[in-house]
Amino acid sequence: MAITVNIYYRGENGNAKRFAEGMISSGTVADIRAEDGNIRYEYFFPMDDEETVLLIDSWVNQQSIDIHHASPMMEKITKLREKYDLHMKVERYVSDEDGIPETDKAFIQE
Repeated sequence: MAITVNIYYRGENGNAKRFAEGMISSGTVADIRAEDGNIRYEYFFPMDDEETVLLIDSWVNQQSIDIHHASPMMEKITKLREKYDLHMKVERYVSDEDGIPETDKAFIQE
């Protein structure tokens, strides 16, 4: 059972994008991706909202998330969020163990 957390970072004057760039350039993103249990850690930019960045953050289980949250990286992330005065909206999803139903596969082009 994988857990995916979508975090929408919102700022002003391009701060959300600068935050994501800082996370990448500092090596923090690479460090998080290398943590045990991390499946995905990736930023996206909505086309219709230049002040928001979406982070898709997936882990194999809650224990992996808890270990990540207890790591020194969280202090770096928190400081960077504060630097750019970001606000967050969070959505949490648990993977569908049954996968994509056959009825939906007809609409997926791989």
